[in-house]
Amino acid sequence: MADTEAAVAAQGIPDQPEKQPKSVRVVLLALMIAMMLAMLDNMIVGTAMPTIVGDLGGLEHLSWVVTGYTLATAASTPVWGKIGDMYGRKGAFLSSIVIFLIGSALSGMAQDMGQLIGFRAVQGLGAGGLMVGVMAIIGDLIPPRERGKYQGMMAGVMALAMIGGPLVGGTITDNWGWRWAFYINLPLGAVALALVSAVLHLPKKRAKAGIDYLGVVLLTVGITSIVLVTTWGGSEYAWTSARIMELIGIGVAALVGFVFWQTKASEPVLPLHIFRSRNFTLMSIIGFITGFVMFGATLFLPLYQQSVQGASATNSGLLLLPMLGAMLVTSMIAGRVTTNSGRYKVFPIVGGVLMIVGLYLLSLMDTDTTRLTSGIYMAVLGAGMGCLMQITMLVAQNSVQMKDMGVASSSATLFRTLGSSFGVAIMGALFNHRIQDVMAERAGALGSKITERSAQLDAASLAKLPAQAREAYQHAVSAGTHSAFLLGAVIAVLVLIAAVFVKEVPLKGGAQKPSAESADAAPAPMIEAV
Repeated sequence: MADTEAAVAAQGIPDQPEKQPKSVRVVLLALMIAMMLAMLDNMIVGTAMPTIVGDLGGLEHLSWVVTGYTLATAASTPVWGKIGDMYGRKGAFLSSIVIFLIGSALSGMAQDMGQLIGFRAVQGLGAGGLMVGVMAIIGDLIPPRERGKYQGMMAGVMALAMIGGPLVGGTITDNWGWRWAFYINLPLGAVALALVSAVLHLPKKRAKAGIDYLGVVLLTVGITSIVLVTTWGGSEYAWTSARIMELIGIGVAALVGFVFWQTKASEPVLPLHIFRSRNFTLMSIIGFITGFVMFGATLFLPLYQQSVQGASATNSGLLLLPMLGAMLVTSMIAGRVTTNSGRYKVFPIVGGVLMIVGLYLLSLMDTDTTRLTSGIYMAVLGAGMGCLMQITMLVAQNSVQMKDMGVASSSATLFRTLGSSFGVAIMGALFNHRIQDVMAERAGALGSKITERSAQLDAASLAKLPAQAREAYQHAVSAGTHSAFLLGAVIAVLVLIAAVFVKEVPLKGGAQKPSAESADAAPAPMIEAV
């Protein structure tokens, strides 16, 4: 079990990064647009959901509009990565854009909630290939040593999507109608499609082996079961209910079967040999925990600021600006330092420390915490995530051969997605349980009645509460926030432990070549003039 890193290190790095041609920068612009489509969609649609329900009805199926999209995205992510490795990155990426745009157009034309859920699943299938395609194509075009420069761009797109999504969604819904929350994807996607088609030139591939259909089915069933457990557990069904136990059993059986089959398949959808690389395995763990913490924070911080600090829900994206701004700045700094020095191990370690400290500080917030203080706490957490967000992908890609770039990118993306599902579910369950306990303590039977249907009240419901119940709810939210972020701080310790064991392998300055240890490795594709 020789480490891939040993062969990678022997390839060397240039003293100075090379300047990228203008055409590569045009391709990167198209990739950033595609990345924006994938990240912005759920945030825009979330804002439009009340209007959609008012028009189409089907309130009882509301959660499936998001769940259907999430399931399709998570399940298709590793498949897109493997297809890109087997048949060519450009074709797979263009196909994912087309499927995403078809799903967007159909969602905008939906006449009832059932149609909308189905069309959102189509949209999610395409979205699964957008993020993987962006990361894998960047991995093909940009040597790892130079890839750090573009971390800031990707972090900026992420921050822009999180801040601007609710604002854009509200504006579009109020002025053009909810259908344009989907139609807005069409012109942006068309631009990305045209630029990628015209400017990006990568070698075409044709794998001798066919797609591992059994592996795809087993992995899809396993991922679907996991996402449904984390989505339904504690909300739709009790954690100990028969339905949740069935899903856990199905998920575990499917994933065990998947792992066994990957050792037998001629062209496995997720080659297990990539996990022989210590760095790749550690980056998968760090990515999972980063997703766990990040999406938990983006869910509970606006709830705290709206319920306790009296902030407006309309500008909820702006409430996260200290965290996202710090994440953007530190990501850019980390990228520049990595590009100039070729060294990166310090960033996962510093990121782990800052993440632990930031989460602990956020757990100290109470009903008297000012917006300035909470903003400083959020900035500490954001700085930690900025040190981790793109470095995890960079090191993961640097730990595999070029022929596995797609599955490495999709695996890193998948682990972060699964981490976010677990983070929202586990932190959410703790948050809700703590709110209900404190409401029962402080407001008695009235408090229990208020939160028996939902522990998370919107601004309108909160305003209707008697003063005593409102004050009790604010204390309850503070207590729930404390528990959720304290759990996050404990979980984040694993990031620091994993970061300590990362082996700093020099980042390659040129295209990757197969390592001598892989006798059956395919030749590294030469990138045509872009």
